[in-house]
Amino acid sequence: MGLLDIFRKSASSEKKQASPKELARLTRIVGNKLSQDYDRQEAIGILSDIGTADSVRALLKRFDFAMEPSITDQDEKDSAARGIIAAGDLALPPLRDYCARAESITWPLRILRQIVEPEHFVDELLELLEQFDTEYLRNPEPKVQLITTLEEFPSEEVRIAVEPFLTDVNENVRFNAVGTVFAMEDAKAVDALVEAMAQEESLRIKNRIAGGIVQRGWQIPEALREKCSGSLPNGFQLDGAVLSRG
Repeated sequence: MGLLDIFRKSASSEKKQASPKELARLTRIVGNKLSQDYDRQEAIGILSDIGTADSVRALLKRFDFAMEPSITDQDEKDSAARGIIAAGDLALPPLRDYCARAESITWPLRILRQIVEPEHFVDELLELLEQFDTEYLRNPEPKVQLITTLEEFPSEEVRIAVEPFLTDVNENVRFNAVGTVFAMEDAKAVDALVEAMAQEESLRIKNRIAGGIVQRGWQIPEALREKCSGSLPNGFQLDGAVLSRG
């Protein structure tokens, strides 16, 4: 008899139930990479059957770590993801909470995409992004993941939400924010991009901004031409309102 067989036998055939004590035990098993694979996988199955917000919180702990072999890691995360998706709207509050504190949100965003309607997914992303500012963050990866995912949803709303991150303290965040702002294909972004280039110290970001403006043929507003000209990286020139490679 396996570690969790007693719980399985006592569970309802229609919907599993778990006492707070049992749920805590299952959570510990799922969230511990040193648990026996069989026990962890069985706990994932039981929690998936329970289908409550608390069981979703427990399943999300499986995304806190990676393990070897990678195929086992992938299989367990796939199983946990399916269990969370099956919980439907009940999974949304735990998912949002997890995204606000997780080291990486690749899996949670993938799951969230499967639960909410496509037209509402971008709203979820924007709400999550609102929790971040442009100050120092020990782990900026979730911010980067949100900003890059927003590339898929061109709109003025997304442009406005991402533009502040053009001057984030983290270079990788700034680099990806530039890419997402350009993906909006909105010439109104020129002002924010030029202002960001004027403050930027990273040559690769300066080049990305200048190159993106040249590629799209966006004109530089008169009020920003002096600032733009003074901050251009080598290889670019401003002739009137037109930025070009030279």
